Amino acid sequence: MSQSDNRRSYQTRVHPDNFRHRDDLPDTLGLGSFGDLGPGDPAVREWQAAGLELPHISSLRDYRLSRMRAKLAEHGCAAGLFYDPVNVRYATDSTNMQVWCLHNAVRYTLVFVDGPVLVWDFHGCEHLNSHLPLVDEIRNATAYYYFATGERSEEAAGRWADEVHELLTQHMGTSKRLAVDKLELHGSKALEAKGWQLYDGQMVAEQARAIKGAQEIKALKCVTYATEIAMGHMQDALVPGISEQELWAVLHRENIARGGEWIETRLLASGPRTNPWFQECSSRRVENGDIVAFDTDLVGAWGYMCDISRTWLAGDREATPEQRELYKMAREQIAYNLEVIKPGLSFLEYSEQAFVLPDEFQANRYSVITHGVGQCDEYPSIYYPADVEKVGYDGIIEPGMCLTVESLIGKVGGRECVKLEEQLMVTESGVEVMSSYPFEDERFGLV
Repeated sequence: MSQSDNRRSYQTRVHPDNFRHRDDLPDTLGLGSFGDLGPGDPAVREWQAAGLELPHISSLRDYRLSRMRAKLAEHGCAAGLFYDPVNVRYATDSTNMQVWCLHNAVRYTLVFVDGPVLVWDFHGCEHLNSHLPLVDEIRNATAYYYFATGERSEEAAGRWADEVHELLTQHMGTSKRLAVDKLELHGSKALEAKGWQLYDGQMVAEQARAIKGAQEIKALKCVTYATEIAMGHMQDALVPGISEQELWAVLHRENIARGGEWIETRLLASGPRTNPWFQECSSRRVENGDIVAFDTDLVGAWGYMCDISRTWLAGDREATPEQRELYKMAREQIAYNLEVIKPGLSFLEYSEQAFVLPDEFQANRYSVITHGVGQCDEYPSIYYPADVEKVGYDGIIEPGMCLTVESLIGKVGGRECVKLEEQLMVTESGVEVMSSYPFEDERFGLV
């Protein structure tokens, strides 16, 4: 019996109440991921009340797979072997234990430009892919990472490579170039020993993901709206005496309740812990008059990200002169850079034309001026002029890119920093700002 026959017979063993095919329920219910049950209530009810259009999941899936195949072909690859859970999700909409699989290489997909799409899943999890129309075969994964196979990892990688080699030989034609993203050492060696030329699949995938289709834009707008509802709950909970961790937990809970998946970081800090930035949330209790700054870094429904930042003033004290100065500068930088971004501008041109920070804020500047957003933080990264020589690269800001503009303002040795960030979509004529959560201009003395 072939693998595809195995797949069909396996599906017949799944009780019909445990999953539904996309034909059984309309896409308008927000289906997609987690067995096509979708994000559900309260998210769908809130989106509908706001007049937001939900993504058509089957069209979203078709677009993403076509983008991946087109980019593989553009780079001269007849197939791509992807382990990064974000890339697997992008190509197939297959999702399972996403964070766990970031450090345990046990789920992967093989996408042929002219051939089938295969997904290998963790032991006993094959049924999680049964509802996916773009997946042609489902197989049980062969693990060869050390936790699973110990000193037999090289042996296990040999078995893994034999299976992959057989499929590549069958479907690759005369091509020997295979795109791979995150392949562990034994696997890379085993495939190269069989004559396959490995190519940078992470570059291929990032380039494919950079331009969002119409249904992805709808998903991103829904996730942004849901995130801002969650932020409202968090701001309601912000009272002096609450710990940073307790406050951060509100955002996480409200994200999960709306079909969200995880939060990439723990970037919430208060008072003196905001300077320097990147101190993740702690047990420190917020004090009256503290600045509280955070970065959502949130993966929401359908695996799409909302990445926005706000800084709030806790309690009932007036902002200090220093807090007002920092906040005013951050607001000016965000507003200025939103005006500069436009389609057709190169990354380096944008870097040169972007807001110039005064010298006293340069040392604490954020790592980038702007970066891409989709299913996570992604290509491109656009750097400050001072960093371009070391790590910068060029490209074109294109319609369909979802980007953020970043601001981190604080002085070395100062008490606090202000962190602000807006998320936007590049259109044919300019930009559409997707985030709309209000700033605290009045509390910081700007109005």
